[in-house]
Amino acid sequence: MKILTVIGARPQIIKASALSRAIQNGYSNKIEEVIVHTGQHYDASMSGIFFSELQIPKEKYNLNTGSLSHGKQTARMIEGIEDIILSERPDALVIYGDTNSTLAGAVAASKLLIPVIHIEAGLRSFDKTMPEEINRILSDNVSTLLFTPTQTGYNNLISEGFPSEICKKPDFNHPNIYHCGDIMLDNTLYFRNIALNNTEYKKKYGDNFILCTVHRNTNTDNAEKLSNIFLSLLETAKMQKIIMPLHPRTKKMAEQLLPADLQKAIRNNPNIIITDPVGYLEMIYLESMSSFVITDSGGVQKEAYFLGKPCIILRPQTEWVEIVDAGAAIITDTDKEKIVQSAKLFSDESVRNKIRTQCLDSKLFGNGKTAEFICKTITECL
Repeated sequence: MKILTVIGARPQIIKASALSRAIQNGYSNKIEEVIVHTGQHYDASMSGIFFSELQIPKEKYNLNTGSLSHGKQTARMIEGIEDIILSERPDALVIYGDTNSTLAGAVAASKLLIPVIHIEAGLRSFDKTMPEEINRILSDNVSTLLFTPTQTGYNNLISEGFPSEICKKPDFNHPNIYHCGDIMLDNTLYFRNIALNNTEYKKKYGDNFILCTVHRNTNTDNAEKLSNIFLSLLETAKMQKIIMPLHPRTKKMAEQLLPADLQKAIRNNPNIIITDPVGYLEMIYLESMSSFVITDSGGVQKEAYFLGKPCIILRPQTEWVEIVDAGAAIITDTDKEKIVQSAKLFSDESVRNKIRTQCLDSKLFGNGKTAEFICKTITECL
């Protein structure tokens, strides 16, 4: 069986590594994987380093779409993926998550009647102003196999009319949905010890710090929101050192939108350490050794939970409601007071220890063998 795997953003590259590893380790005689990189994240710091670190097979195709408007970028991806499908004639196409690459793969394949396999299906923020919400809803509705990481995601699909019955031979009109666990947990468990044993990371960062990441355009492109985030970081830095790998977009917009005095205060604060973007293993180290995490990234929210770390979510809502319901994360959006108060709460070691125990004992996101389940299901159903 030949499958096309479509990736384009860093989280998709990470997720794809788990599936590629499962294919290589147990299904290489049953599944041939052809990787298509859309080029959505196109520079080495945002994409290339992940291929080398995670030992992912090199992509056969790179569409080099780069940074464009949503419409132009998605259109170019659809055109490129369609050409590849016609050339490769795959049995199925795999998509991950909720990016423009996800939507483009779903549209191109479904139009050519190629079964779509959506990994990380069923997630909903219930906010259609988010481009990701549109991408995930549309992708789910043209998929044949939908693998959801959580019970909530599965319930979302049921409530939208997807059948719970499993067909032996699913198709476009009769898709199968599965609650299978989170493929990102596979990778976190696999790479955690490798990251923690890296002596360079230990020398560079040590421990006893807060980790912060900001990249979502609703935060970076809004002067008030971005200012609020950095003002709250200045206050939080009085409690503990903050390490902040800075996304290129965040750096660019901070230079354009933040007042000069705020930029100066950030630069001159010895407790705010701003670094270039980091690779996956380095991020796992930072998450593992941090006291807690402040982020607007969905992937980082989950990884924090996998590693037993409290999380402050710089968004008005999250698809990962389970971690909030469990008390392991707090949604603050960009409210300065809420961010600082949440940081004070998570600075309490007893609170962190309670959350750590709860997270590490949880099976909310499966058992770390999701990729194996997906491979087995694909070979049995398609």
